Amino acid sequence: MRILALESSAKQTSAALVEDGKLIAQNSQNAGLTHSKTLLPLTHSLLHDLGLTIADIDKIAVAHGPGSFTGIRIGIATAKGLAMGADKPLVGVSTLEAMAHQAKHLGEGIICPVMDARREQVYNALFTMEDGTLTRLTEDRAIAIEALFAESEQDLPYILVGDGAALCYSWLKERGREAIMLPDHLVQQTAWGVAIAAMNQADRDIHEVNPHYIRPSQAERERFGGAFKPPQSLQNV
Repeated sequence: MRILALESSAKQTSAALVEDGKLIAQNSQNAGLTHSKTLLPLTHSLLHDLGLTIADIDKIAVAHGPGSFTGIRIGIATAKGLAMGADKPLVGVSTLEAMAHQAKHLGEGIICPVMDARREQVYNALFTMEDGTLTRLTEDRAIAIEALFAESEQDLPYILVGDGAALCYSWLKERGREAIMLPDHLVQQTAWGVAIAAMNQADRDIHEVNPHYIRPSQAERERFGGAFKPPQSLQNV
């Protein structure tokens, strides 16, 4: 099973090819350029360097959020275009779950993907690794850092991954809490994690793969005075 995965939910963007669970190649970019300029060229370059075309792919996977509103839209639009053009199945996966796979090799601990959501909040979900299987403890949510680390009574270290990891690591260390932060080459969101998260998920109708924003954008909050609720199609995972 060859999975082509795209990740564009944060500053770093990447494309990866995974075959039967093994990473074959990954291209990434974190130079501040917009994803609309980098994601598709990264993908085309990846396939070209491997001597493959989109016809050789079995499934396409994309991070559907949470994360950057613009980045998520670019990733999903790119993935849908590739899937529709080549008549390939498409899977949307949680950005947070994809990140959790990057940390599951570290053993005992609470796997804690965190993305900076501004307004003193992070996007987060909690996971553990049990008998070789990633187990979800919470749904994806936007939560204040203090509330996140106040809810657990488990005497286990937090394994931090994501662009909010450094912020949370400092917060925990200042309060004498045990924490492990992934190294630079693993801490950022990756398309490899997206592919692994997609391996056991059922294919979805292309039109059912939509952004999972969790909360409305700043423009929507200002327009509706905090009363805005996203359409059902944008709330689906």
